[in-house]
Amino acid sequence: MTQRKIDPARHAERMAIKQRIMNERIAAADREQGILLVLTGPGKGKSSSGFGMLARALGHGMKVGVVQFIKGSFSTGEEAFFSGLPGVDYNVMGEGYTWDTQDIERDIRTAENAWEEARRMLSDDSYQMVLLDELNIALHQGYLSIDRVLDDLQQRPEMQHVVVTGRYAPKPLIELADTVTEMKVVKHAFNDQGIVAQKGVEL
Repeated sequence: MTQRKIDPARHAERMAIKQRIMNERIAAADREQGILLVLTGPGKGKSSSGFGMLARALGHGMKVGVVQFIKGSFSTGEEAFFSGLPGVDYNVMGEGYTWDTQDIERDIRTAENAWEEARRMLSDDSYQMVLLDELNIALHQGYLSIDRVLDDLQQRPEMQHVVVTGRYAPKPLIELADTVTEMKVVKHAFNDQGIVAQKGVEL
C-alpha cells in the first residue's frame, strides 16, 4: 500500500489553525466543578473505562469510592487490585446478574442497600471521585427511584466527580450528566465466537 504524500507546508498550516481554535476553547473554559460522567451502550468497556478514571484519580492522590450494583457473584481483577489500595473504599453490593437471582424483591433490597452506601459517599466531600458501577442496570430494571438518584447526585459536593456505568442509561440521567459516552458493538468474542469471559479482559 502506497503511503499518501503529505505536503509539510499545508500540514503545518492546518495544525496551526487547529491549535488556535483549541487554545481559544481552552481559554474560554474557565469553570471548575465536579463532573458527572455516564458510560452506557451495548459495547464492551464501560466499567473498564470507569476503573481507568479511578486509576487516574488515584494517581493524583485523590480519595475514591466504588459501589458495584449488579456484579458480585464472581470475583474480578478490578476488585482484587483496587480494593487493597490506600485511598479506595470498595463495596461490592450486587448479588449477580438479574437473570441469575430471579427474585425481584431480593434484587430491589440489594439495590436499595447499595444506594444507601452510594448516598453516604455522595454526601461526603472527602470522596473526590465515586464510581457507581452498573447503576444504570438497577435503574433500568426499576429497582431504584430515578428521582431519588437524581436528587442525591445533584446534592453531592460541588467538586466531587461521579462516574456511572451500565447499559440502558435513563434519559433523565443522560440529561443531567456533563459527559455521556455510548459504547457501540462492532464485534464481541462471546456473542460472535462463543469465547468465554477471559481473566484480564472481562474478569
